[in-house]
Amino acid sequence: MPDEPRAVADGSSEIHGPDPRAPHSATADGPATSDPFAWTAEARRDRRRAGLVRELRPRTHSSPLLDLAGNDYLGLARHPEVTAAAADAAHRWGAGSTGSRLVTGSTALHAELEAELAEFTGFEAALVFSSGYTANLAALTALTDRGGLLVSDAGNHASLIDGCRLSRAETAVVPHADPDAVRKVLNGHHGRALVVTDSVFSVDGDAAPLTGLAAVCREHGAALVADDAHGFGVLGDGGRGALHAAGLAGTPGTVATVTLSKSLGSQGGAVLGPAHVIGHLVDTARSFIFDTGLAPAAAGAALAALRVMRREPERSGRVRGAAALLHERFTESGLRSGRPDAAVISVRAPTPDEAVRWAADCRAAGLQVGCFRPPSVPDGVSRLRLTVRADLDDDQLAWAASTIARSAPPGAR
Repeated sequence: MPDEPRAVADGSSEIHGPDPRAPHSATADGPATSDPFAWTAEARRDRRRAGLVRELRPRTHSSPLLDLAGNDYLGLARHPEVTAAAADAAHRWGAGSTGSRLVTGSTALHAELEAELAEFTGFEAALVFSSGYTANLAALTALTDRGGLLVSDAGNHASLIDGCRLSRAETAVVPHADPDAVRKVLNGHHGRALVVTDSVFSVDGDAAPLTGLAAVCREHGAALVADDAHGFGVLGDGGRGALHAAGLAGTPGTVATVTLSKSLGSQGGAVLGPAHVIGHLVDTARSFIFDTGLAPAAAGAALAALRVMRREPERSGRVRGAAALLHERFTESGLRSGRPDAAVISVRAPTPDEAVRWAADCRAAGLQVGCFRPPSVPDGVSRLRLTVRADLDDDQLAWAASTIARSAPPGAR
């Protein structure tokens, strides 16, 4: 997984070649080409010259690499209780959910998962989706519309950006992690408004100022929507999430979204909030109404992982400790690493090409790391993106830190 899909704040997501609105390329030597997608090959050549081509690298089921790239923060994706629950759900309910949630795609497992998610995180109700991406689209498109205002952090994930664009509301992009900038936008606004932020930002791993944002929302009668994908399972009491840690879970003006594919090691997403808000999503959210429900195996796995997490609350503390240890080792070696607030650590690279080579050198040494380059990073700075897990020991972390430092390009320090 060399790159995590994102989009920069202005909504762009690619380095473009020829104008895609002109499907045929006429030349002086002859008529237009017969391939209306010929422009994509030229666009890829442009990306290659800029060092921005991406590759799929299928992994085997037993990779020898030490993984610091995936998002299995609590080490539950292969936990025997979790995989057994997935298999049991598939045997009992079938391979797929067979339809949308409003038709045949809701099972007793979905309802049980929603109830336990809401109770654990401190919210009144929850609604499970097929992915965290569709959960974010639902929250933003169903809770505002044309005439409303969305105030979105410049570092937000692509799913939040896409939700803003699809909502048809006015969107104001504000500087990163800046409650005062949010306040300035909301001053003088009358009508429905949502403040939208990641709780933990997926590139650098820094936490949003949730209490400050919530205070601004209360001042102006706005709601707060926070994507807790990287906070749930890592932050808060026993991993209850960043909203719970900030004392915002269950408050009337707060909605959270989570993914089931990170700390729970499964797949899917959920929206958490007041019961009347969740009911509104059931009635109106297009990415809920028209999407096939989450597969029973994923729902069963997520439910089992949630129960392991509740039984073993120390896992979240181990993740935070591992991230702090890696950051300390990077600082000692002179690498430019931001202080992590959760499980994500960023180490800056001089150029996109050098970031790719750095990641490749780590992989050759036996270490899998993430490699983020434009447009996946809103600030245009390439970096290695590392994630830690609760099941990594100190020796593994020390080896990973020394491998990254040893293979670093000169300009990384």
